[in-house]
Amino acid sequence: MKIIQTENMPKSNGHYSHCVEHNGVLYIAGQLPFDPKTREMAEGIVAQAHQVLSNLKLILTEAGSSLNQVMQVRIYIPDVELWGAVNEVYAEYFTEHKPARCVVPSRELHYGALIELEATAFV
Repeated sequence: MKIIQTENMPKSNGHYSHCVEHNGVLYIAGQLPFDPKTREMAEGIVAQAHQVLSNLKLILTEAGSSLNQVMQVRIYIPDVELWGAVNEVYAEYFTEHKPARCVVPSRELHYGALIELEATAFV
């Protein structure tokens, strides 16, 4: 098992790693919509969806992978009504490549976020 952390990747706020690699598989921790440099949260579901997907792309790149190597994505939203907007933004990042995915309506997310995303990919 190898923990992957670079200067460009988001810093964790707790006792966890954003990316762990084992046998060529990358496990990406839940990404909240914080800008990795400013640590500010985007406003609104569209901006937050772009931010978590940008964070995912950044982490994958830093780990030597890409969006085209994502096998599964799990998305958590506090209201199922947000699903349509999230799906539209998601389709901009995953065009032809369509990983397995679930969208889970949940209760409120940490820090009042409207979306959290985790993923599994390969190197």
